[in-house]
Amino acid sequence: MALSVRTQAKYWGISALLASVLLWYLGDVLLPFVLGAAIAYFLDPVADRLEAMGCSRVLATLIITVVMLVVFILAALLLIPTLLSQAAQLFAVAPSAFRTLFEFLNTNFPMLLEEDGVMRQSLVALGETIRARGPELLNSVLNSALGILNIVTILLIAPVVAVYLLLDWDRMIARLDALMPRDHAATIRSLMRAVDATLAGFIRGMGTVCLILGTFYALSLYVLGLQFGLVVGVVAGLLTFIPYVGAIVGGGLAIGLALFQYWNGVEVLNEAGTVIGARPDWIKIALVYVVFQSGQLIEGNVLTPRLVGNSVGLHPVWLLLALSVFGAIFGFIGLLVAVPLAASIGVVIRFGIGQYLDSKLYIGLSKDKME
Repeated sequence: MALSVRTQAKYWGISALLASVLLWYLGDVLLPFVLGAAIAYFLDPVADRLEAMGCSRVLATLIITVVMLVVFILAALLLIPTLLSQAAQLFAVAPSAFRTLFEFLNTNFPMLLEEDGVMRQSLVALGETIRARGPELLNSVLNSALGILNIVTILLIAPVVAVYLLLDWDRMIARLDALMPRDHAATIRSLMRAVDATLAGFIRGMGTVCLILGTFYALSLYVLGLQFGLVVGVVAGLLTFIPYVGAIVGGGLAIGLALFQYWNGVEVLNEAGTVIGARPDWIKIALVYVVFQSGQLIEGNVLTPRLVGNSVGLHPVWLLLALSVFGAIFGFIGLLVAVPLAASIGVVIRFGIGQYLDSKLYIGLSKDKME
């Protein structure tokens, strides 16, 4: 005899409460395991594809591990130090950038920057704040990140957990399936398939889109010679998971830096060949705009339709709410579990709405009377 709905709700409620308490008190301890599980989940389709090509699961895991290790070493040696250096320099040159902005606005819109005007004072205060607090903020973020994600966690525990989980992923899923309550196994499988489809579409799809666009932006801006182009490209790539935000923030930052760098980029000569001034290099400024416009066209017409699809089911507002709530309650570990939990909750809500629309609570007695 199946348990009553009230009894099942009690058991599942107690389980959810215990899971929340576990995240609350053991978040730092669970962090490497959550990271490892996320990495294994992200790479499982790659392992499945290698298996389909004739590799054993052990060989597929070994190939993935070696490739990821090489990528990590190259990033640690080449990319990360450059990004940190450019970020620190960007904070340092912020006041000069604001002075260039003042000159541009004074020349073209003098009424906006009156001596005692609010806009002028605000821009001055913002520039000084960035110069004074920017490096301090960067160091605080790095120190707190290293305090939460210590070196041992990043370099040892999480990758080892990921390798073991990737190796045993299929067996682990089969074991979990065998432990599901038999009365609800079919329903739970259906829900889990929907959750997996949502997560696969969003995490794997948008993760790949962010990586491709971030690389495209960073390399393109680097080739154009834009200062801090790598930082701008990485920021724009990371923010791409929120529609339009990555392009707006990254594009605005890049164009602003381009105006600062290329505002006096072309020398003006008189008939005798003497330099008498300088003018903006509009071609390079336009090329920076073209880079981000091209990135948006590629994302909207190629990357997102192919890698993410049109039925992910995670609205940007719902995603931001989940990140804010889980991050505030559970800290960094909450940020890591926010997306899968938001996807799971969304699937359950849609399932509940479907059940409600088929129930007499919604239909009422009119259908029975008509029959």
